[in-house]
Amino acid sequence: MPHVHPVVSARPARPAPVAPSVADVPRRIGLVGGPTRAAQLLERTARDHGFRLEHHTGDTAGRGAPTLEALVRRVDLVVILTDLNSHNGVVACRRLAVAHGRPHVLLRRCGPARLADLLADLAAGRPLADAGGRASTVSP
Repeated sequence: MPHVHPVVSARPARPAPVAPSVADVPRRIGLVGGPTRAAQLLERTARDHGFRLEHHTGDTAGRGAPTLEALVRRVDLVVILTDLNSHNGVVACRRLAVAHGRPHVLLRRCGPARLADLLADLAAGRPLADAGGRASTVSP
């Protein structure tokens, strides 16, 4: 009778997913793009859900770039709006987020209801929906 060798995988087994603890949930959110007039309403929505939100217009001219970098350094998660932000603003913000090791998510638009859904997903440890409404994880 021939000897049968067990199949051995070259890849190590993945650990079982663990729900994030409250300490793992980002609490400081940076929102880049969109009109300044909506910032207060969005900040209030975030505060009502136990988060702190800072807004930046995404403008990189003049003092815009240094203030954008300072915001990215301060926050735990960067939300980048693509519809209301210039192409250069989106690219610059993504580069800064990656350079500083900040997770980021791209959204086409974000009003109070969308922000509330995003924050509820974050608090529950669920995958976030990207700009097209598809499930995605936060990009590190």
